[in-house]
Amino acid sequence: MSDTDLKPPADEESAERMSSAPVEADAPSGIGVIGWMRWMWRQLTSMRVALILLFLLSLAAIPGSLIPQNSQNAFKVQTWQAAHKTIAPIYQKLQLFDVYSSVWFSAIYILLFVSLAGCIIPRTWQFVGVIRAEPPGAPRNLTRMPVYAAWHTDADPETVNAAAHRLLRKRRFRAHLSTGTDGAVAAEKGYLREVGNLLFHLSLFALLAGFAWASLASGQGGKLVVEGDGFANTMTQLDDFTGSAFYGPEDLDPFGFKLDNFTASYQTTGDQMGNAREFIAHIRYWEGDDSSKLKAGDIQVNHPLDIGGSKVFLIGHGYAPVITVRDATGKVVYHDTVPFLPQDSNLTSTGVVKVGDYGDKDGKKVQLGFQGFFLPTAPANFGPTTGPISLFPGDASPLLVLTAYEGDLGTDAGLPQNVYQLDLTHMSQLQQDGGPAKAKMTPGQVWQLPNNYGTISFDSYKQWATFSVSHRPGNSIALTGAVLAVLGLIGSLFVQRRRIWVRAVVGPDGRTLVELAGLARSESARIAEELAELAVDLQDDAPALDEPDTPEVSDASPTPTRPADSESKE
Repeated sequence: MSDTDLKPPADEESAERMSSAPVEADAPSGIGVIGWMRWMWRQLTSMRVALILLFLLSLAAIPGSLIPQNSQNAFKVQTWQAAHKTIAPIYQKLQLFDVYSSVWFSAIYILLFVSLAGCIIPRTWQFVGVIRAEPPGAPRNLTRMPVYAAWHTDADPETVNAAAHRLLRKRRFRAHLSTGTDGAVAAEKGYLREVGNLLFHLSLFALLAGFAWASLASGQGGKLVVEGDGFANTMTQLDDFTGSAFYGPEDLDPFGFKLDNFTASYQTTGDQMGNAREFIAHIRYWEGDDSSKLKAGDIQVNHPLDIGGSKVFLIGHGYAPVITVRDATGKVVYHDTVPFLPQDSNLTSTGVVKVGDYGDKDGKKVQLGFQGFFLPTAPANFGPTTGPISLFPGDASPLLVLTAYEGDLGTDAGLPQNVYQLDLTHMSQLQQDGGPAKAKMTPGQVWQLPNNYGTISFDSYKQWATFSVSHRPGNSIALTGAVLAVLGLIGSLFVQRRRIWVRAVVGPDGRTLVELAGLARSESARIAEELAELAVDLQDDAPALDEPDTPEVSDASPTPTRPADSESKE
């Protein structure tokens, strides 16, 4: 007997097919270019190709996390290129410094969009058609179903079928009582499986759309703010800014804030001594152009504050000594709060002081420069081997260590300079007591500079915090898509699509034969349990006769060529 002879008729094949997804073609349908295009479209919109594209998108994002990106830190990219001069040109041609805007990443992204759209639309129409249609009628031979039960009863077939229809609807099955000759009942349940499947696909589409919108209409800037100072979200006050195709400097959200104070606490005992316990920036902010309407707010790590359509993140903090420089006559030539940048977990910080307006000395214009360390908790002594180093991130014993220079800072040349670095090209170190001019200063101390250059005082210190101002309009869509994708995946994995048929007919001996059959899309004991429960409940209306063939649910072994077997592989 051939395989064709073993296949059920068309109506049985329709009844046994559990999926509402469109049938995929195994080969090009048609002749010539049009046929090949149809076949390629079917392949592109198949679930298999969509998963492959999703996997490729994940792989393509790896270089973006390992290699510095121009969109995030152009200076870091330049530093990396200077350190890898051989391979940098290759990376440049492959667009590895601009992964997320590269041609190959965009191609994968767009193909995935098209694949999901082409998969969702026909699948949705197919599912709507299944919902609107009646459950598939009972196959002629119910014994071929994986789960089957039968018994004889004296009740008439109409009563049995009507009772089965009532009981199935009570169990929330979508049931239909046939008006044909056999009057069989067809019922189906588990549509949430396909709903979850569609929700998962739609959520992936929304997730990708959210990321695409965020990349096209987002911007991010950074700002360092010292306690007591304020900030307005404008290009002139941002330390750095990265925009996008549809978000530039003119689109910055109007708001600002003042950093009243910063709270930092650390573990003081045990093995985790020095670990951070709490970082809170206490601010007062305003939205729009009216800076008089202030609202109090707190910004913590991983707890940003929403202001005027942007999120303000706390990303770092440190210390800023308050320094005053006076010339030989006692005139104040410099007074400012200077942020020092942390170099380790104990906040050993480095910084520079540039006194560009010192004035004239010995008939020529002079500029002073100081560079050194701020130690929140300084040791009693440190030597040349260890150098200045802090023992604890908290300000238990603050100390400022400075070295003095005089000459030309280079600030008048018109070239940009790093405010945290001192250009010593045209500077010479001052000498004191036969060695380089250095000083260790506690808050309130004054250092008498050599060569009658005046004094420098360490008045006090404040804390500073760095903030990231992020405008990403697609984040909420991406987050909603991710949550719905998980819910859809749960529904598609744990909800079982199943069908039950009940047929009661009068046999040759005049008795009524009651047949129950069930079919599930996957191997599961749930359909057998439901069929057994239905058989028990149906005994009230169709009691089984006292004979050997009493009601019994059996798991029949499916034949290899049934369409149900092929459907279980989807």
